[in-house]
Amino acid sequence: MDDLTGFQRDLLYVIAGADQPSGQDVKEEIEQYYSDEINHGRLYPNLDTIVNKELVEKGQLDRRTNYYTITEAGEQALKERQEWKSQYVD
Repeated sequence: MDDLTGFQRDLLYVIAGADQPSGQDVKEEIEQYYSDEINHGRLYPNLDTIVNKELVEKGQLDRRTNYYTITEAGEQALKERQEWKSQYVD
């Protein structure tokens, strides 16, 4: 997890908190936090990075729509991150 960007970590949190969100679902949710439009050129390469790191799995809903689910490794990474953060912030 320490090699992820903040944006990639935020994507991981969004995916963990949703039930098989599509890329568009992730985009809409993350835009609420960032209060800026997130373009496809930023979103999908970062999603691919966390998929390639095996923190998230990508599946296909139909020919045009993928969905994302957190893996056990992703859940463990979030847990470890939370434990680390709790040392500094309650």
